[in-house]
Amino acid sequence: MSAPATFGFERDAHGSLAAFVIHPDTGEGGIGAPSPEDRLDEAAGLALAIDLDVRDAFVVGVKRISPATYLGRGHVDTIGERIQDEEIALVVMDCALSPGQQRNLERRWTCKVIDRTALILEIFGARARTKEGRLQVELAHLTYQRSRLVRSWTHLERQRGGYGFLGGPGESQIELDRRQIDQRLARLRLDLETVRKRRAIQRKARLKVPYPVIALVGYTNAGKSTLFNRLTGATVFAEDLLFATLDTTMRALELPSGHKAVLSDTVGFISDLPTQLVAAFRATLEEVTGADIILHVRDIARPDTDAQCESVNQVLRDLGLSDQVEAGLFEAWNKTDLLDPEAAAALQERANRANGTVVLVSAATGQGCDRLVATLDEALNRHRRTLHFSLAHRHGEAISWLYDHGRVLDRTDDADLTHITVDLAPEDVSRFEALCTRLDVDPQASIG
Repeated sequence: MSAPATFGFERDAHGSLAAFVIHPDTGEGGIGAPSPEDRLDEAAGLALAIDLDVRDAFVVGVKRISPATYLGRGHVDTIGERIQDEEIALVVMDCALSPGQQRNLERRWTCKVIDRTALILEIFGARARTKEGRLQVELAHLTYQRSRLVRSWTHLERQRGGYGFLGGPGESQIELDRRQIDQRLARLRLDLETVRKRRAIQRKARLKVPYPVIALVGYTNAGKSTLFNRLTGATVFAEDLLFATLDTTMRALELPSGHKAVLSDTVGFISDLPTQLVAAFRATLEEVTGADIILHVRDIARPDTDAQCESVNQVLRDLGLSDQVEAGLFEAWNKTDLLDPEAAAALQERANRANGTVVLVSAATGQGCDRLVATLDEALNRHRRTLHFSLAHRHGEAISWLYDHGRVLDRTDDADLTHITVDLAPEDVSRFEALCTRLDVDPQASIG
């Protein structure tokens, strides 16, 4: 049994699906967490991202989580009456429901009920474009679905006839479904391991090229793809949608110093990102772990931008990047075109106190983008070294390598030697030394 990438909601004749979006507020957000209203707006945005007809979105206070239905009996009854009156076909619960809670709510409300994880999986299923993206979505979907077999099928009490010579009951349908899902999961993990190895080979190959990698990370819909297109001239899909980008894209970025870098656009993060998705997209997210610079793109116009920032940092910590997070990432404070002049001026003062690691930009208008590129260029070149090499004319391969991998500042030729002054990144110094050893070249180097 191969599960579909999405849940396949059944829409009406007009392609519409009437839905309620509910955020249960347990009061456990804490300092710095998004407000219930912000979480509700985000959940409604997720629902709209898959074209649901959101008839209403509201916060429900939850003093104590009910083991059976998550919400209290009074809320369940009241919402159930509205569902019947307004002919709602789907309820999105912005929380994590257990299989039993989901099943009980569906019985009480006589409509489809999904939780936050299922909604995000549905969006990912609709957005995945490449084979790798679809593999990752299906892995996450099946991992989620496997724990809910007891809810997902109505025929699970059936049993298949036994085989062989021994008596006793045959294989129940739930056992068959679970076994088939496990087989498919094993195949998906094998395919994604192949993807992981291929990416590792590609990263190793990039080490031979003098292009550092700058990885864009950020909350979903922060404007990463729009900024990516602005800086590189690419045409990556960029819309005002949550999770518009699922597949990593890389393009060359011209730097003011004349060097080049590779800019990588990655999948957006979100608060309470389902663990199934983090695991499934690890092959893609590993591109971030190997980057020379991690650039955090923030939607600075949102009132909950600090909460979104912490959500991104938490995902990076989960990827093993705690040291980089604690040291401080480079940040592009995006969507400044949506701010009034007074708010923009206040933010600029904050950015000025960030020791050159924060730049205010508008990916939509291009404002601040030149300064951002200059800041990244300076950071990449901060540890570059100026060296003088004297090479015999016959060692043309080594001379050519210096032109390809560094910035030649001066060159003079005499009867026997070519004298080159070149600006090199630290990693390229060691690469050139390895090349000279292989070619049996004595470069007669000196540090400028």
